[in-house]
Order: sequence, then C-alpha cells, then structure tokens
Amino acid sequence: MTKKILLIEDDKTVRENTAELLELAQYEVETASNGKIGLEKAVNFMPDVVVCDIMMPVMDGYEVLEQVSSNKALKTIPFIFLSAKTDHKDVRKGMNLGADDYLTKPFEEEELIDAIESRLAKADILSTAEIEPEPSLNSFEALKEIFRKEPLKEFKAGTSIFESGQASNSIYLIEKGVVKTYKLDENGKELITAINKVNDIFGNLSFTRPSQLVEFAATMEDTWLYEISKAKVKDLFNEHPKVMFEFIDQLGEHLQETKSQLMDMAYSSVKRKTAQSILLFSERLKKNKLSQIRISRADLAAVAGIAPESLIRTLSTFKKEGIIDVEGRNIKINDFEALEKIV
Repeated sequence: MTKKILLIEDDKTVRENTAELLELAQYEVETASNGKIGLEKAVNFMPDVVVCDIMMPVMDGYEVLEQVSSNKALKTIPFIFLSAKTDHKDVRKGMNLGADDYLTKPFEEEELIDAIESRLAKADILSTAEIEPEPSLNSFEALKEIFRKEPLKEFKAGTSIFESGQASNSIYLIEKGVVKTYKLDENGKELITAINKVNDIFGNLSFTRPSQLVEFAATMEDTWLYEISKAKVKDLFNEHPKVMFEFIDQLGEHLQETKSQLMDMAYSSVKRKTAQSILLFSERLKKNKLSQIRISRADLAAVAGIAPESLIRTLSTFKKEGIIDVEGRNIKINDFEALEKIV
C-alpha cells in the first residue's frame, strides 16, 4: 500500500521540488504552506510520516510537533524536521520535543528518502509490537532497541568519546554519524583501528572482568550516540543467551572484515592503499557512487597507513587523472571503476 507523506514547508520552490521528489519515489504526498494548514490537513489526511520545516509563518514547526504529539490520533506518526537551522541547540530542542529525525537544507534526495524509510520501518516494528504485547528479546536488533531506551547523546565532529586508559564501563550504539577508533604510536601518530557508522556498536566489549580501554574513539562528523552500561548488557545476555550468540557472531564478522582490510593495506603500494582507503570510507559511510564523502586527509592517511605527504601527492595524481575531485575536506569520486582497478 502506498505510504502517505505530509510535507509542511512555507518556501514554495522547496515545497514543490520536494513534493515532486517524493512522488517520484512512489509516495502519496499532501502539502501545506504553513504549520496551521499542515495541522488541519494532518487530521484528515492521516499521513504515515510528517516532514516539516521549522521557521514558518502562523505556526512554526516546533508548535506543529507539540500539537501533533498531544493529539491521540496523530502522536504515533513519525515526525521529521527539515530546516536550514543547523545550530545544535535547535537540533536538541527538536529531539527533546519528540522529533524522530532532523535534516538540514540543502539535503540530498537519498538523505530524505533514507530518513523516511527508516521511520516507516520503525513504525511497522512498533505496530507489530502492539499486536504482540510481550515480544521475546531474541535477536541482535532487539538488543539495539534496548540501547534506544537510553538518553540520546550529541557530539560535534572531532569530539572525543573516550580515551585509552579510562575504565571500560559502557558500550555505544551509533544513531547518526561516524566514529573512528584508533591507537597512537610512540610518535603520537594515529592508527585507525575501525570506522563505526550508523547502527554499529563499539567500545571495549569484554564482559567477564574489569578492564581499561586500550584505544581512543572520536567522532568524524556530528554524531548522536546511545550509551549503555556493560553491566546492563551482561544481565540481558544472561537472561537471553540467543541475543548474546548473535552479538558474538556480529563481532566476529566485523573483526574479520577489519583484519582483512588491515592485511590488504599492509602489503599494498601507496597508490593502492590510497585507492583502497577511499573506497573503504565510501562503503562504510554508505554513500552512493559518484557522491561526495567528507573525510580529513589525516584520517584517510591513518587508515591507509601512509604519511600525509604521500597521501596528498597521491590524491593530486588521482585528481589530475580525473578519478576524483578534492574540495576542502570533501572527496568526490568521479570514477569508481578506476579506483577499483588500482586496488
């Protein structure tokens, strides 16, 4: 059955373009030019998702969300803010009011579609849970829902999550953003050990004895995390052994993938290491081909295991060959096949 989207946006051009984008993605779309009209339409249209601007005349997005949340018939409808406001306090305010997601303008088509599909999937899960009021915790995904009952924490890009030597009392789930874990050699140079993306769990995962962290973790872009104590997770494992086994399987797959990447990079040339690292970031950040990835040269060099100077020379070569474009911290991949041939 076709899903229904209510789009509330006062800018006519943005409203019409976004509505066309959603209709091409096979959604049924109803639009409104301000919050008051949008709220009236929501009652009759009963959308599956509301996508709403913040700064609007008559009634702003925050007021719309408050009204929707207090309406018994509407309060379970997923709500996504779409706004040019990028200040963290604005994001925090929206999330505290109960928004499900927050996209900033300008946005890519895939960002909006991914946000909508994610919220629709969650709504389906919750509706199924209502039919089965006492579901058994029997999957790794169910464990992640336990994480999501914890407070959502915000971190700006480049913020430290934890440091080597600290007590290991928690593990983390990424709701949005990217986190690198890394070690430092005797000269203080970073060696990235993993790139963790949305829906990944990371941290020191020893549950059998007290331990200290042996690596660092820091955000690579603005990131939202759930933190849960290892004691709580251990209790869940004791109560639901199947979840523990699935958790171990997931960690095993991730560890094998990381080992393979490190082995490949250890024995490859500078050019191959650079190409392989760009492709790795593209895959881990789940960007479509020919789109941009935002990554610092230092992080790219750390993953590739080469000196920043060597990386810069290689990137310049790739740029001259038309394989990539480099704009500040953004790398646009023009020719995936060329990179894959180098690897």
